Amino acid sequence: MLALTGGIAVAADIPLVDGTHWVKSTAEVKKAYLVGVSNVIQLEVAYQADNPLPEGRSLAPRAARGMTGQTLNGVLESLDRWYGAHPEQLQRPVLETIWFEMVVPGLKTNK
Repeated sequence: MLALTGGIAVAADIPLVDGTHWVKSTAEVKKAYLVGVSNVIQLEVAYQADNPLPEGRSLAPRAARGMTGQTLNGVLESLDRWYGAHPEQLQRPVLETIWFEMVVPGLKTNK
């Protein structure tokens, strides 16, 4: 998915961040990861503002709507709690956990 000119970064070289990475990371690294995810979602929402894709064709607007009201620290703490309560699921990607544990429930309340 990601390829930069000159071979600086290639998707195969970038790990899918999962719970194993999450629980070993410092609070600063976790925040940086979440800010990066948030920025990508915000960029996609802004890009689609004048020409939105049909519902179901892009996850960014749904992710933004589902995360309405969440704070950086709140998401970090929720992920810490979730992985702490589910140590058998540390292989679950952090983005999957955010989607199913925060975005999907948020979509039900943030219509």
